[in-house]
Amino acid sequence: MKRRLFLKSAMAGSAVATAVGAGLLTPSSVFAASAKFKGLSNSAVSNASGAGAGSFKFKAPKIAENGAVVPMEVNASKMSNVSNISVLVHQNSTPLAASFNLTGAVGFVSTRVKMGKSSQVDALVTAGGSTTKVSKEVKVTIGGCGG
Repeated sequence: MKRRLFLKSAMAGSAVATAVGAGLLTPSSVFAASAKFKGLSNSAVSNASGAGAGSFKFKAPKIAENGAVVPMEVNASKMSNVSNISVLVHQNSTPLAASFNLTGAVGFVSTRVKMGKSSQVDALVTAGGSTTKVSKEVKVTIGGCGG
């Protein structure tokens, strides 16, 4: 390692450590814990309760061995004017797990969400101003043992 790079890194690290120690750098609240996100989540839950049955494809595992990374796939590519795709996990403390605003894009989303425990999962698709949903039950096992 070059001496100058090492000295620069050491100086920067000590400056950050001093700032953290002095209380100048404090972690801010996480976006999911903010009032704005809670409002978005509550709005999505109310949209889900009034949504009609969807004609799109929603893939989610029946059993997820690791609740930290549960794969989900919403395929609404045959629908026109898709403006939003959202995933709700009802048993999470904040049900809105993912939300994608689409403009001029194909209605297809593949993502991984975090689930605290077994729950009903809703996929919501807003197209042409109306919202439809498809629901699945996903069981989260503890350590892959079926708990």
